[in-house]
Amino acid sequence: MRKIAVLFVLLPFLGLAQSQKRKLVWEENFNGTSLNPKVWTIETGDGCPNCGWGNNERQLYDAQSHKVSNGFLVITATKKEDHYASTRINTKGKKEFQYGRMEARAKLPVGQGIWPAFWMLGKNISTVGWPKAGEIDILEYIGREPHMVFTSLHTEASHGNTVNTKKTRIENIEEGFHVYAVEWTKDKMDFFVDDKLVYTFEPEVKTEATWPFDQPFYFIVNMAVGGNFGGPEVDDRIFPQEYTVDYIRVYQ
Repeated sequence: MRKIAVLFVLLPFLGLAQSQKRKLVWEENFNGTSLNPKVWTIETGDGCPNCGWGNNERQLYDAQSHKVSNGFLVITATKKEDHYASTRINTKGKKEFQYGRMEARAKLPVGQGIWPAFWMLGKNISTVGWPKAGEIDILEYIGREPHMVFTSLHTEASHGNTVNTKKTRIENIEEGFHVYAVEWTKDKMDFFVDDKLVYTFEPEVKTEATWPFDQPFYFIVNMAVGGNFGGPEVDDRIFPQEYTVDYIRVYQ
């Protein structure tokens, strides 16, 4: 019984041990005063006419709703006269990775309607579309469900729906910075918050439809407002809200 107890105690720290075994192959520390265009692309607009990035989101993404300062990326969501403004950036075609530990240290915004995320999409999305390309949601948080962190996978087999997912309650996750990570191998994905294992995705049968994760993926960092997941109701009193990212790291 003592051996079992010791193993149980050690499990939350397995993610930390794995990252220490791997080599740091890329990191973004947000040094300087602007995003590096060799790494990041700023996406603007609402995705397509009246579709709000496909999730009925209410923000317009622009190139002004963020700043890089003192080693941090700060995305600020604000309420304008006729819309909400925010920023969405990605590394498509610039920094793409297959397998390893991907992590970000971030501080969450709060309030009804807020929806920050740190996630990845398959590099072939332009040719095969979504959800066939696959999606890895390392962090999602919605202000209408305080103290909850969402980790999810989207695949063709799930028809893009949030089926392969875990919602984890972490008291006061809104306070200070926390590390959100995925340990991704050819067999499975383990998700961690502050090096505590919160979810494992390991389908028994791996096909292109159930496991589109044998290819490089790129990063996306954004803060949405409202939408299907963020919720139809937005509390305008919360704005402005800041989503702050300290760093992003990849170990292999």
